[in-house]
Amino acid sequence: MLMRSDPFRELDRLAQQVWGTAARPTAMSMDAWRDGDTFQVEFDLPGVSPDSIDLDVENNVVTVKAERPALDSKVEILAAERPRGVFSRQLVLGENLDTERIEANYDTGVLRLRIPVAEQAKARKIAITSNAEDQHSISA
Repeated sequence: MLMRSDPFRELDRLAQQVWGTAARPTAMSMDAWRDGDTFQVEFDLPGVSPDSIDLDVENNVVTVKAERPALDSKVEILAAERPRGVFSRQLVLGENLDTERIEANYDTGVLRLRIPVAEQAKARKIAITSNAEDQHSISA
């Protein structure tokens, strides 16, 4: 049977929602990795409508905002462990990434970003030329 009210449990729940815990931070969870010439970033946003997700890029900073709506206030809440409201997270990207070509996809509660490495930052071979006629010997 669920307890209707326990002031210490309510205080603990409120503290976890405000400051988070190691197991459940208040910010959206994220994984990031490099796959060849593309950086991949995934944000966990279960229960969030795609229409409530806002993705902005400005000065190499990606900002993700999302909102999980509040539960209906007319119902009796028995457990409310998932944080609700507006979530936001910012990523500062290096100059070596092409922020003009970011691709975003939201499926099954996961927002996926693909950020390509900028062309000027990719490794490339430099051709070396030699003009044998222009070579001069230096004598001391």
